[in-house]
Amino acid sequence: MFDTNHHRAFEKWWEYASKNYVSWNDDKPVAVDLYYDPIVDEHVLHGAMGIIAPAWYFAPQINQLAEVGWNTAARASGAFGDGPITGLDDPGTATMLLQLAGEFADSSTKQKLWEAAEEHIEPTRDQSTGEFTFGLKLNELHPRGQWNARMMAGWVCTQGAWSRIFNEPNLSKFDEPTVEGINFPMVALSEARWDGNTLHIAAHPQNSEAKGTVTMARLANVASSKGWVLTKPSGDKVLLDGRGDHVLFEITVDNQVVMLRQEESQ
Repeated sequence: MFDTNHHRAFEKWWEYASKNYVSWNDDKPVAVDLYYDPIVDEHVLHGAMGIIAPAWYFAPQINQLAEVGWNTAARASGAFGDGPITGLDDPGTATMLLQLAGEFADSSTKQKLWEAAEEHIEPTRDQSTGEFTFGLKLNELHPRGQWNARMMAGWVCTQGAWSRIFNEPNLSKFDEPTVEGINFPMVALSEARWDGNTLHIAAHPQNSEAKGTVTMARLANVASSKGWVLTKPSGDKVLLDGRGDHVLFEITVDNQVVMLRQEESQ
């Protein structure tokens, strides 16, 4: 990207690591150092865990190694079988399985894992702040941020999506119309999608107090601010106020999709 090659640092490391930290069976990795201590020349916990632990980070870079990590973890837990799935009562193990399932599992395996995990991960929604978190039955004042973030990455990720972000990046979005000035956290966007001609937006309320309110936002990164129209769910159209380099619009916070489209540019 931008005529740079910062990834070369990883490539140089992998040239060395693949020969010194990884055990291979033909072309298949079977064991990796979890950690190497050069002071005492110790390959710590060389084995399957060394493949599983970094699988999320390897996925966009050495996908073959990452998939071995997922398959190893899934088989060990019983995720590929018809019996019970084990290990989900441990927050660290549950996090690892649910995160990796987003990138590697088919839809039925992913669904089975989340259904089995639900009794252990304590999904909780704060009705006042609108926050959704996993308590993990830790009985702590605040949810664990890293574990929550990793599990939610697995929830939103579809098969192969994490790898595609890096290997097939959507760079056109930087030239497309952009929504700015949303009154977050009272308002969030459950949808903001440009299809090439129309921007589809839905404003989601933080709580019951915000539901049904009207909020103002800006549509920026437009070639012209003239002739933009907002179409409501009812089909009614509103001509928007162009302000030079952006367009002002109001949207009802009810999680219903409205459409913004430039019908005239003059």
